[in-house]
Amino acid sequence: MIRENEEDLCKYENELYKRGYSFIGGIDEVGRGPLIGSVVAACVVLPVGFQLEGLTDSKKLSAKKRNYFYNIIMEKALGVGIGIVDECDIDKYNIYKATKIAMKQAIDNVKSNIDYLLIDAMELDVDIPTLSIIKGDSKSISIAAASVIAKVTRDKMMNELDKKYPVYGLAKNKGYPTKQHLDAIKKYGITKYHRLSFKPVRDNKDKVYVGV
Repeated sequence: MIRENEEDLCKYENELYKRGYSFIGGIDEVGRGPLIGSVVAACVVLPVGFQLEGLTDSKKLSAKKRNYFYNIIMEKALGVGIGIVDECDIDKYNIYKATKIAMKQAIDNVKSNIDYLLIDAMELDVDIPTLSIIKGDSKSISIAAASVIAKVTRDKMMNELDKKYPVYGLAKNKGYPTKQHLDAIKKYGITKYHRLSFKPVRDNKDKVYVGV
């Protein structure tokens, strides 16, 4: 049985299906706010009529639920593309432009036809019809799926960095400017993965973490 909120999550896709579109890509990103590491975008093309009970904005899901949904989406999706722009290019272009680059990479990496794109909040200049949806990760099932793929992908990267640099608490804060992260930057300095264009990092750029 399809619940009301699940029907709402498919309203954009269902309208596009009625208009003759068959391959709808949902796009979302994770990692614009952290002080360290890459920004990650995902583009997901779901089969017509796809349903996944409980799927929503990845930030509203537990890590266990995200991982569960991640595996289902990766198995059932017609195509999944991931784009990753590292901290060096974030510093080079700025986070807004870097996010757009990651999104375009994600689109290019989808091994599926795409005839329409639903994008969370951002505007993209691409040769495919697009619709930007504010808070799209809680309004579109395709964007919600992309948010899960991007979030799980980036979280894995932060978990690996945490093993190398445990003082920042990256496994828990995922690179966001929590008190633990900011205090560690002031006490120990920064790593080569920190974003120098972000003020808390830039203010401590002359102090480099050497391990504890």
